Amino acid sequence: MSTTEALAAIEKTITVDASPETAFETFTRRMGDWWPGEPHTVFDNRVAVVFDERVGGRVYERAADGREADWADVIAWEPPQRFLLRWRVNPQRGPTEIEVRFTREGERTRVDLEHRGWDEAGDVEGRANYDGGWDKVLGGYVSSLSR
Repeated sequence: MSTTEALAAIEKTITVDASPETAFETFTRRMGDWWPGEPHTVFDNRVAVVFDERVGGRVYERAADGREADWADVIAWEPPQRFLLRWRVNPQRGPTEIEVRFTREGERTRVDLEHRGWDEAGDVEGRANYDGGWDKVLGGYVSSLSR
């Protein structure tokens, strides 16, 4: 496999039984309800995931003792169509970008996630981990919408 192939963007698409408005709100405002724990979290005692709903905001995790760990900066905020994040949850790795789009398809919504910038970060191992990790993360998201 070439370096270009190894560092291509990660693309995931799912379709959910929800309107774009509900799908967007669940992904952002209610992220703490569905985002999985270990190894997809910073603190063992996480009590919240906060998504500042504005350009210039941040996404961060809060522990029971009040500590906070930044995950991302909000670069674009266009509810209920899309958002774009500068993902920097691991300070030892270079930042990447995550764009999530929500498109109505009849009574359902297609959710397209693109996690890109791996070539700039030069992080082959991180990309491989996220490629499989997004499946688990999105599985929790889909489950939360069916409750």
